[in-house]
Amino acid sequence: MASLPALSDLAVTGSTGGLGGMVARQLAEVGQAQRLLVRDTGRAPELEGSVPLVFSYADAVLSAKALEGAKVLFMVSAAEAEDRLQQHYSFIDAAAAAGVEHVVYTSFYGAAPDSVFTLGRDHYATEERIKASGMNYTFLRDNFYLDFLPLLAGEDGVIRGPAGNGVVSAVSREDIARCAVAVLRDPALHEGTTYNLTGPAELTLWHAAEVLTAETGRSITYHPETVEEAYASRESYGAPPWQVDAWVSTYTAIAGGELAGLSPDVYTLTGRDPLSLTEFLRQPQL
Repeated sequence: MASLPALSDLAVTGSTGGLGGMVARQLAEVGQAQRLLVRDTGRAPELEGSVPLVFSYADAVLSAKALEGAKVLFMVSAAEAEDRLQQHYSFIDAAAAAGVEHVVYTSFYGAAPDSVFTLGRDHYATEERIKASGMNYTFLRDNFYLDFLPLLAGEDGVIRGPAGNGVVSAVSREDIARCAVAVLRDPALHEGTTYNLTGPAELTLWHAAEVLTAETGRSITYHPETVEEAYASRESYGAPPWQVDAWVSTYTAIAGGELAGLSPDVYTLTGRDPLSLTEFLRQPQL
């Protein structure tokens, strides 16, 4: 392992995942050195100028060691878990103790203590913990992933959920990654700023189904469930109650208007319009 003085002052989490992996690769492409914080160094991507270091959101001692000397931290939210908020708190406290000066955190669109989308409450609480830590911050409040919409349809081609006629301003992970890289290349310009990252259109699930049908060759339809139907169908998977609540509230947040609204922030940060669902589907899929 490289000695501490050789480590970059930029630490990146999530490089073995979808969004974090995009960010790490794009940073490497522009010649940005980085330390990749991973649970398993054997799974870390091999990128020029990167050094993998072991950490855990829940292990403050291990995280503080991995972050020692880092000044800027790109923090992708931890994997969904019942104790995710406690993991975030532990990691944020470790970052502050290690001397990190600026945290760029992937939050959620409209995060609030009373978000209909239950996990949005965790994102709000995480933001508040970062603010209270004394570290500088930039929050990337992502709408739902555009990448997720094709996965909503079951094997029968039906999207089921209590979203009613609500709309979602879904944004691609690719656009979020480009925004993150723009911030990380000059974080001082973005201190104390919250960016709302949306796609270019407000989509009902009816319209999303039509686009998916036109572009994928599958026959996709949308069936608006009642909340009671949604809970009954999802409880059959045997998931814990917090997870079922999160699944159902994905749709009720859309129905309640929490995912509506368009923001210019993707263009502001990247100089490019965000991808539409049609454009996303026509791209080669990794």
